[in-house]
Amino acid sequence: QVQLVESGGGLVQAGGSVRRACGVSERAFSIRDMGWYRQAPGKGHEFVAAIKSGGDTLYEDSVKGRFTISRDNAKNTMYLQIDNLQAEDTATYYCFLERGGRDFWGKGTLVTVLS
Repeated sequence: QVQLVESGGGLVQAGGSVRRACGVSERAFSIRDMGWYRQAPGKGHEFVAAIKSGGDTLYEDSVKGRFTISRDNAKNTMYLQIDNLQAEDTATYYCFLERGGRDFWGKGTLVTVLS
């Protein structure tokens, strides 16, 4: 069973930065595509960013230029750097991993932007 554990986040001042991490218990981490979704209070899930096994990245248009997704295959960890945080970034952030046609998800952690 694949397990994903997010860390980072909490309360952050508007205009500040935060780095989210997602640690994965998956032997073949390096060949898996991964990414992040978020859910703001009272809203549905929103795609944020994805990173392919080869390193190609994809971002939702509204976060381009402020969000950076990356991965460290040696540490089985994926990251999401968020800069210039804005109130609308307040959300629970979930990481996911694709394997064999299935998606595996972390439990999510809340990032609250204080204005």
